Amino acid sequence: MRILFLGDVMGRSGRTAVTERLPGLRAEWRLDAVIVNGENASSGRGLNAAQARGLLDAGADVITLGDHALDQKDMMQAVEKEPRILRPINYAKQAPGRGWRVFEIGGKRLLVAQVLGQVFMSRTYDDPFSAIEPVLTAHPLGRAVDAILVDMHCEATSEKMAMGHFCDRRASVVVGTHTHVPTADAMILPGGTAYQTDAGMCGDYDSVIGMEKAEPLRRFVTGMTRERFTPAGGAATLCGLFVETDDATGLAQTVAQVRIGGRLSQSAPA
Repeated sequence: MRILFLGDVMGRSGRTAVTERLPGLRAEWRLDAVIVNGENASSGRGLNAAQARGLLDAGADVITLGDHALDQKDMMQAVEKEPRILRPINYAKQAPGRGWRVFEIGGKRLLVAQVLGQVFMSRTYDDPFSAIEPVLTAHPLGRAVDAILVDMHCEATSEKMAMGHFCDRRASVVVGTHTHVPTADAMILPGGTAYQTDAGMCGDYDSVIGMEKAEPLRRFVTGMTRERFTPAGGAATLCGLFVETDDATGLAQTVAQVRIGGRLSQSAPA
């Protein structure tokens, strides 16, 4: 399978970049599946139902969320009604929606799951490792499913890397989200799992992790809050990870970072 994962969509700028560019990329790269993290698509906090529909209509097969999964009120209902939207597995047990699902896409079975890390996060979540273990055990790669992608949404690079090694040989892709900066460590782990610590964001990088610079700078320099954070509205860089898997095993054969448009240096699969 040829899989594209796009990192945290940040505000209007990120949504525009995805909706304008994704249809062309699907055709040009002959993509079988596209997974988009929509965690910050709605003014930087969560995702609403209308914006989710826009991402799906643009060509996303699955949308993952994160610690702001239910910040937008109508997502409480949307995540129940729309099976293509996933919130983290280890979110509050009473939360609506699901944290993983098997999708039939072009005759292939793709399992997508999302877990939240615990280190440096603002809330206490269940252990992500014990949360993902039964899912991987019940769906052996290359037999029960053709490919598995795990979105590890957390702060600590160490926790993300630990999840990559924990899933090695049992998942096609483990990719980190949440910190909005693409890391330079896209690779295939020893067991055959494609990995990147953070895919980066789809947003304006002339910013402080996607937010207009003035208010974050004021808080850092003075320790005082004056205004709410506002997503930066300049040209966005579409950031993500491209992976091609082996049909027999489901393990990764090719991995490449994606950075298109905006201010960052450009990168795309050969």
